[in-house]
Amino acid sequence: MSIKIAVIGAGSIGFTRNMVRDILCVPEFRDTRFAFTDINERNLRMVYDLCKRDIDSAGLPAKLIATTDRGEALKDADYIYSFVRVGGLEAFKTDIDIPLKYNVDQCVGDTLAPGGIMYAQRTIPVLLEFCKDISEVSAPGALFLNYSNPMAMNTWACNKYGYGVKCVGLCHGVMGGHFMIANAFGLPREEVDIICAGINHQTWYISIKHKGEDLTGKLLEAFEKHPHYSQTEKLRIDMIRRFGYFSTESNGHLSEYIPWYRKRPDDLLNWIDLGSWANGETGGYLRICLEGRNWFEEDFPNWMKADPYTFRPEDRGGEHGSYILEALETGRTYRGHFNVVNRGCITNFPADAIVEVPGYVDGNGMSIPIVGDLPLGPAAVCSASISVQRLAVEAAVHGDDFLLRQAMMMDPLTGAVCNPPEIWQMTDEMLVAQEQWLPQYKKAIPNAKKRLASGNLIPTREYAGAARKPVKTVEEMKRDREAAARSAAAADKTGKT
Repeated sequence: MSIKIAVIGAGSIGFTRNMVRDILCVPEFRDTRFAFTDINERNLRMVYDLCKRDIDSAGLPAKLIATTDRGEALKDADYIYSFVRVGGLEAFKTDIDIPLKYNVDQCVGDTLAPGGIMYAQRTIPVLLEFCKDISEVSAPGALFLNYSNPMAMNTWACNKYGYGVKCVGLCHGVMGGHFMIANAFGLPREEVDIICAGINHQTWYISIKHKGEDLTGKLLEAFEKHPHYSQTEKLRIDMIRRFGYFSTESNGHLSEYIPWYRKRPDDLLNWIDLGSWANGETGGYLRICLEGRNWFEEDFPNWMKADPYTFRPEDRGGEHGSYILEALETGRTYRGHFNVVNRGCITNFPADAIVEVPGYVDGNGMSIPIVGDLPLGPAAVCSASISVQRLAVEAAVHGDDFLLRQAMMMDPLTGAVCNPPEIWQMTDEMLVAQEQWLPQYKKAIPNAKKRLASGNLIPTREYAGAARKPVKTVEEMKRDREAAARSAAAADKTGKT
């Protein structure tokens, strides 16, 4: 059963290497053909060398090529993974730093809020180029598995404008929350059954059961009594208190999608914990990505000296991708949570929105059951975000800065902090700072530059945020190599779950 898998953005070490491991843990996939492609030739070569060493050490018949020619990688591919970060960390830094001048304090900035909105503007046109290439040179019916954030916006654009390519968005957030829920109750995860539904990074555990007993209404008490979560998940616990259900993703992620917890600098520390970036640190994910990149480049020779990956069944990670492929190719059934076009699955959401919902995969394809209405409170939270997503998608596709500004205004956190003139000026700054990655705004950006050069500007301030930590140097990271390695892994927000 020889299939071809193309990986775009293969220079992302954690995602790529773990994906190869997961695929090759499936006996039927031992002769898979992998094609890695990336615009960063140096990173691509390092990841290729590492994965090739793993495969050769295991004596597997799998084949691997690496090329900067995307068309070559995509040719005849049955499955395509996207791990791209358009603009890299240079653009990401502006996603965090410019909004801070306007008091918009983000932890991650890759899903909603100004950072997520601008990330979509950079990424969507590139993903649509991928879709065009897939439609022209990949195998008929090839499946595009998107891991790139902002997940909902990117997957929305690909399904609406992606040349008919089949695209599913994949995220491990539901699995991470599932683990936390089981841990809070002191139960093995495999004994806790969940139904989770909503939109990516705002998906709600609307049903939690253990051996037939409904535990949904008991989760708040379990979290409040938990010695660790009661300190690190204060905001998410408060959302259970206010809305009745637990939401996916980290305390820090959730904090920037809603208007209540990050708008007052003197209040933020009441809701976050600085023991981990994911708990709410200002620019925390940017910091960990910078540290991870620097450490990977410093430590890569040691990665090559370390023991190679093995490909036993117990080595397989929990990411959806390999299980979807296994189900489609072998007929074994897999149940997971996927980002797909709603089409009535959540009955009180728009039909064209991208929802993250339960699904089943087997040899007949992917089947999505009807969830029904999401509870009204969680549905209202998601609806605000869906409006932002719709505006941002259309802005990105058409280069419409009027829609882009409206997306910024409708964003819950931005609207809680800024007035309309401030939002307009902030958008101008972000467009100009990211000009090299925004070709669709070639008409709007010169006008933005003129406004910024006029001298008639709203005063801003240089602001590090309410809870920011400095980026560690390589020398500082050398003092604790294990912690540095964990940071490098965390920079991909993936791993074995």
